[in-house]
Amino acid sequence: MATYHLTVPLTEQDVEQLTIGDVVYITGKVFTCRSRLQRYIFDEKNTLPFSTEDRNILIHNGPIVIKEDGKWKLMSFMPTSSIRFEKWGADAVDQWGLRMIIGKTTMGEETMAMMQKKKCVHVSPQCVSPNLWLDSIKIDDVELFDELGTIEATWHMDVNELGPFVVDIDCEGNNLYESGRQEYLANRK
Repeated sequence: MATYHLTVPLTEQDVEQLTIGDVVYITGKVFTCRSRLQRYIFDEKNTLPFSTEDRNILIHNGPIVIKEDGKWKLMSFMPTSSIRFEKWGADAVDQWGLRMIIGKTTMGEETMAMMQKKKCVHVSPQCVSPNLWLDSIKIDDVELFDELGTIEATWHMDVNELGPFVVDIDCEGNNLYESGRQEYLANRK
């Protein structure tokens, strides 16, 4: 198990070195995504209104924000369960050129196969305290606010040493949750 401090945009080489159980910290531009954005893009056939080339990390998150003195202020931030977005996961990895998804839990087989093909990893927070990261995150912009609402809009953020996150799906198709489950079942006998 190793610790990595990665800078966005991530390269194929950045994620190929990661294995399940590794710890990562992220610096650079990222964006948030929940179900309504994916439905809007993939099911309703709208166009993503920004390029992901410079921000190839998606965070499954609906941040709590307020507007203060004309600027967005982040009040609470915690990634949500990624498996909820399995329906769109493979398309998001493929079409948006993702190298990393940050969220709790895991992804399903279809998304894992696309992650292996396109060299993308999934990481989960090592803790579940939503306000520990507030000093590491700056809101740059928000897209589709009027169309999707505060929680479901896609927030552009600049993060500095955001983490720690644990690699739970690597780009070789290994899954920490599944290997842990198999180990548990083997030891239960």
